[in-house]
Amino acid sequence: MVTHKAIKKIRNIGFIAHIDAGKTTVTERVLYITGRIHRVGGVDEGTTAMDWMPQERERGITITAAATTTQWKQHQVNIIDTPGHVDFTAEVERSLRVLDGGIVVLDAVAGVQSQSETVWRQADTYNVPRICFVNKMDRVGASYERTIDSIRRRLNGNPVAVQLPIGEEAEFRGVIDLLGGRATMFTDDISQADAPEEGPVPEDYQEAFQDYRQAMIEKIVETDEDLLVRYLEGDNIEEESLRKALRNATIQRSLIPVLCGSAIKNKGVHNLLDAIVSYLPSPADVPPVEAVRVDNEEIVIRPPDDEGPLSALAFKVALDPYVGRLVFLRIYSGKVKAGSQVTNATKGNRERLGRLLQMHANHREELEEIGAGNICAAIGLKDTFTGDTIVTGPELAILEPPKFPQPVVSVAIEPMTRADQDKLTDSLRKLSEEDPTFVVKFNEETGQTIISGMGELHLEVLVDRMKREFQVEATVGSPRVSYRETITQPVRVEGRFVRQSGGHGQFGHVWLEMEPLDQGGGIVFKNSIVGGAIPREYIPAVEKGVLQALDNGPQGGYPMVDMKVTLVDGSYHEVDSSEIAFRSAAMMAIRDGSRKGKPVLLEPIAHMEVETPGEFLSDVLGDLGTRRAQIRNIEGQDKTQVVKALLPLGETFAYTTALRSLTKGRATFTMEFRHYQPVPQNLIDTVVKIS
Repeated sequence: MVTHKAIKKIRNIGFIAHIDAGKTTVTERVLYITGRIHRVGGVDEGTTAMDWMPQERERGITITAAATTTQWKQHQVNIIDTPGHVDFTAEVERSLRVLDGGIVVLDAVAGVQSQSETVWRQADTYNVPRICFVNKMDRVGASYERTIDSIRRRLNGNPVAVQLPIGEEAEFRGVIDLLGGRATMFTDDISQADAPEEGPVPEDYQEAFQDYRQAMIEKIVETDEDLLVRYLEGDNIEEESLRKALRNATIQRSLIPVLCGSAIKNKGVHNLLDAIVSYLPSPADVPPVEAVRVDNEEIVIRPPDDEGPLSALAFKVALDPYVGRLVFLRIYSGKVKAGSQVTNATKGNRERLGRLLQMHANHREELEEIGAGNICAAIGLKDTFTGDTIVTGPELAILEPPKFPQPVVSVAIEPMTRADQDKLTDSLRKLSEEDPTFVVKFNEETGQTIISGMGELHLEVLVDRMKREFQVEATVGSPRVSYRETITQPVRVEGRFVRQSGGHGQFGHVWLEMEPLDQGGGIVFKNSIVGGAIPREYIPAVEKGVLQALDNGPQGGYPMVDMKVTLVDGSYHEVDSSEIAFRSAAMMAIRDGSRKGKPVLLEPIAHMEVETPGEFLSDVLGDLGTRRAQIRNIEGQDKTQVVKALLPLGETFAYTTALRSLTKGRATFTMEFRHYQPVPQNLIDTVVKIS
């Protein structure tokens, strides 16, 4: 594969969607049509190219974001297929950070679903332009209009239909291109890789075509002043100008083109590929990335130019059974050769970049060098982790790393035998390197190893990987919720640490002010010492003591959050003061203040969306009521009811089994962590006892 391409001819795209909307199937058809694979795989049969892990094939879900590269109409298309399940949200987060464009796959029957909203918000965070593909148009209950309306209503998007379906449900047989005025008719031959033939718009669709086209033109010209003037003056605007304006509006995120099809039958995928090339940006079309210099925190721009200094972001670490540790890189500027020396700007270390690989799921192709705008994997970067910046040259500038949510579910894990102990430690270290939302801690008090993740499925998959990939047998405790604590009123407290034991004593004395912050405020430490009441060299020790003490709250020993701690006064001794003394004084003050500040226990609250047949609605609501759920909304669509609720995460364990038995296996649900809120007073003793 040619490594250098005109940057304008590169598309870095990702398929993002709710679970089961058909992302992996769409990706599979795209790879087949572009000639990247020669046999169509299926999710149900476990034969897809992108879902290559055994756990993915068994469960029929995507767990890890897989990368591949293909060609379409002289363009290089780098694709990342992301998971839809909320437990693997980190994979979506890191992928969107490095993509230039996204294809949101929607189910034509269900429309916008809960996880569609989550990935949409994540795409907004990283300013990713996107197009929508309404999949499964041939299913019973499919509706193109209703799906577009749900984009407008639930996602606050500005969708513009660029295609009109010919028929729906079992009658779906083609699409009309509203810009070009041509119709594409499909066959049921899914092995057909060549583009289907185009023809004139059918007579019975002429009126609908004119209505849809008119609505589309009005939306497009609103985004371009020159075209708007021409339109108002009654000019006939040519197709080329409309396409150009639509491309600009998509890149500016003021419009979202909507296409439709049925990926499993290969219908509409050629048109989708054309739309990716036509409307989604190249690395040169998006604003150049900003980096922050390490020495003076000045912002520098890194335009996508092969001749510029190398600036690459490590967005994923993966363990390959054949080649070892792979670091996935997005090259923002400059170019890099295999075997060259590079600098990890985040850590300040020099590393040798061994081999460069173009990835195709879990297959690899060697590269000699790679330039700006591309995505590749590197071997040899032993000390580079997710979020690190790789550069060459003397100027160290760091790119913004992806942000990851905090884990909310924990379990204790123990090796089956003494022989498994070392293997367990090694496997946990390697898996936590791969996944930033997988956290491993050793609890000194209980002597247990605690692993934390985004949900039960997340931890279940990681434990399964431990057994298969590292041959570690381990026992896992039941899931535990990550509670937090905070104070509800400001307090001013003194910490005084004095020890006298012959020779030098120990003396540290601090006054701290503790005040609650709003939800999500984190921990803020502020030094307000004036006049040298405490020498400057002891301030870091005070901060260290504060943070250490906040790890154990007064109610259940949980970490404390959302508060500001200000060091306002204190005193020191010329001879006896030390860092240890001031750290101890700070810890004493925090423990005292935590008790005096009217502490509260906080529990994680999840947003749950349950989709159930109407006949089971009352049973589902009754069960949610026993789980302390706050029902936010119930909306019906035909015979299906969707219940949206907020409920404590601790009440959701084993919910899958309960819901299946209540609804004879016909209901589904999705869930994501939303925020922390105080535990009701009457339940505090129960919660502390359970955990």
